[in-house]
Amino acid sequence: MSDESANPADRTETATTVDTADAADTTETEADGGETLGGASSASTVASLQARWESARDRELTVIGLTIVGVSLFPYLFARAPVVSDLLQGYQELASLMLVWGIFAIGFDILLGRTGLLSFGHAALWGTGAYAAGWASANITTFPLLLVAIGVVTAVFLSVVLGWLSLRRGGIYFAILTLAFAQMIYYMASAPLAFITGGDNGLTGVEIGSLLGVFDLGTELPSVAGTLLGTWRYAFIGAFLVLSVTAIYRILNSPYGIVFQAIRENEQRAEFVGFNVWRYKLAAFVLSGTFAGLAGALFTIHGQYVPLSSLYWQTSGEVVIMTVLGGVGSLLGPLFGAGIYLWVEYIVSGGYPFDWIAPYWLLVLGLVFVTVVVLFPEGIWGLVGDLRDRVATRLEER
Repeated sequence: MSDESANPADRTETATTVDTADAADTTETEADGGETLGGASSASTVASLQARWESARDRELTVIGLTIVGVSLFPYLFARAPVVSDLLQGYQELASLMLVWGIFAIGFDILLGRTGLLSFGHAALWGTGAYAAGWASANITTFPLLLVAIGVVTAVFLSVVLGWLSLRRGGIYFAILTLAFAQMIYYMASAPLAFITGGDNGLTGVEIGSLLGVFDLGTELPSVAGTLLGTWRYAFIGAFLVLSVTAIYRILNSPYGIVFQAIRENEQRAEFVGFNVWRYKLAAFVLSGTFAGLAGALFTIHGQYVPLSSLYWQTSGEVVIMTVLGGVGSLLGPLFGAGIYLWVEYIVSGGYPFDWIAPYWLLVLGLVFVTVVVLFPEGIWGLVGDLRDRVATRLEER
């Protein structure tokens, strides 16, 4: 008798074992397949959302929308939110001042970040806009919109003159020329023109009227707007910030703005292509001066006083530091740089809870600046971009 017929029980047990193993393998395979399909579906969803964000991130409407949201939420988080404001020790007027300097910084970046020209004389444009608005408020009109217009027009005129003179030279010579002209204007304001500027005491007696003859800038906005924005003054300055971001975005993404970048990358090559490099440089200087004058006029409206130091070279150095901190060549980075600089200057140096380090706030600012420059050459905005890219890469890997 053969072995197969001799052991039927063994054959039955073996077949049963094989069937069980096949069933287990099938079940495991189905489970793995389901998990794989679920993981692929999740990964594709993340990839799709990321692709949509990448395509919409740099659009004009996205940039403007995010700016509006940031301007709307910032004073509440900085000055009134239960936990955050306690940590930051912020207050309403400092939030408004940060927006003013933010306009100054993003305008300055047109020249430094987009065209590659370093100016140490932008205090002249900022201070001239501030003095023009202050003088007009005491002698011509107190309407805020007209004061802003007068400050901007005056700064534009001065920027044409200074740009025409300074841009005859490039590199370090351009930077020194702008510094020299700014210091000349500072000393003229301190002595020969003291009857207009107030000399060392600054320009006092500045009066700011109601917006459109109805809304007092110092009063609080009604309802939810008051909770978020605070005062009409902040809303007024915030509106100009949004308009400034919109205008600068359109300029930089236009063919004209692309020429600025070409000049920054290789000035000689841009000239060989056929562009009038000097004319484009002058245009960049005037555009930058326009926003400096706008910020200066808003500075006068905010503080209702124009100090002589607004024309001093230190003001020019401050806007350079703000721009580098936030990220040279980025649209919104200088806003963050201005916020950090002013927070250290006004909060860290102001005492409690920073009493132990308040006398050394300049040292703190220097350490922050050196750390950012050494570790994050692209500034705070570049750091945010790097973190965003790392998160996106990890999501793709999953």
